[in-house]
Amino acid sequence: MPEYDKDSGKFNEVMLMVEELIASGHKILLFSSFVKHLRLFENHFSEKGLTYSMLTGNTINRKEVINRFQQDSRNKIFLISIKAGGTGLNLTSADYVFILDPWWNPAVEKQAISRAHRIGQNKKVFVYKFITLNTVEEKIFILQHKKADLAEMFLKSANIFHSFTQDEIIKLFD
Repeated sequence: MPEYDKDSGKFNEVMLMVEELIASGHKILLFSSFVKHLRLFENHFSEKGLTYSMLTGNTINRKEVINRFQQDSRNKIFLISIKAGGTGLNLTSADYVFILDPWWNPAVEKQAISRAHRIGQNKKVFVYKFITLNTVEEKIFILQHKKADLAEMFLKSANIFHSFTQDEIIKLFD
C-alpha cells in the first residue's frame, strides 16, 4: 500500500537472510501466495542492483526464466508465485527455500519445496517458513498442523474413531 510508511519485521528479516546467503554464494527460492508480496521484494532487489528471476501465472517465457536462474551464477534469487511454481519445475541450483506466507493447504507448500528436491540436487536444501505472530498467517499455520496431525492419526490407526468423543467426530464434519 503506497500510504503505509511503517517497517515490516518479516520483510527486514527476509532481506537480512537473503543478503547473508547470496554473499555466501547460495541460491534462494522465495515463494509467496501473493504476487504483490513478490513485487515488494522485486522492487527492493532492483533498487539494490541484485540479479533475480521471477515466475508468476503471467510469465510467458517460463523455460527461459527457469534456465536463467539455473544457469546464471550471478542470479541467486528466484521469486515464485506458489501456485505458478507448484508443478513442472526442477530448480536444483537452489539450496534455500523461503515460504514467505503460509498456504492453507500444506500439500501446496510441500510441492513448492520439492522444486529444489529433485534428481540432480547435490546440496542439502534448507527450508524457512516466515510466519507473523498474531495474524491470519499464524492461524493458517496452526490449521495446517491440525490437519497434518489428523491425517497421521488416520494413517496410523485401524479404528481412529474409537479415540474420539462424539463431539469431536461431529466437529470433523462441520
